[in-house]
Amino acid sequence: MASLISAENLSILWLTAKLAALVTLLLLLIAMPLAWWLANTRARIKPAVEAIVALPIVLPPTVLGFYLLVVMGPHGPVGQFTEALGLGALPFSFAGLVVASLFYSLPFVVQPIQNAFGAVDRRLLEAAAAAGSGPRLRFFTIALPLARPGFVTAAMLGFTHTVGEFGVALMVGGNIPGETRVVSVQIYGYVETLDYAQAHELAIVLMAFSFVTLFILYAGNRRVTPLNT
Repeated sequence: MASLISAENLSILWLTAKLAALVTLLLLLIAMPLAWWLANTRARIKPAVEAIVALPIVLPPTVLGFYLLVVMGPHGPVGQFTEALGLGALPFSFAGLVVASLFYSLPFVVQPIQNAFGAVDRRLLEAAAAAGSGPRLRFFTIALPLARPGFVTAAMLGFTHTVGEFGVALMVGGNIPGETRVVSVQIYGYVETLDYAQAHELAIVLMAFSFVTLFILYAGNRRVTPLNT
């Protein structure tokens, strides 16, 4: 690039990173019990729950964003609830963007953790149970440490996927400077105004970030010992 990143673009990158970090942290907390349940349950509703979790992978982001906008809007159930609490409407706010991003990136966090939990050697858990360890102790001392690579993968995929979101971000967050204007939306705005130099500046940053993240992920996975050996 011919010049350093502009102050405006730096501010947008910081807002995007803050959004992605918060969403990733919340998703890890949400995904851990959900992924553990999916990896171990034989309930008949498991396929339905897995399908719901995976919906953002196959749904157009604009469809997901539209229904989130309706649900969180002033006439939707969530919107009416937040209005009653005095929090105002969530659409076109940073909080609304966080909520929308949670749904949008959910499968990219749940599925790697579920796979990691599913790969834990059940004989270790059974041996610990026979020795008198309770379910909670077995989870935190055996299952969770062995599934750590899955958590690392989930965190990296959740973060990068949230950074790159566009359709949901535009539908729910809009394009409010300093509040909801994330990198992908800003690139779109630059292209709309034919400011290709600025669009190129941000696009290069995203491409470099995505490549480095995926390289670290794949390189790290090559060195991880299989969980069931």
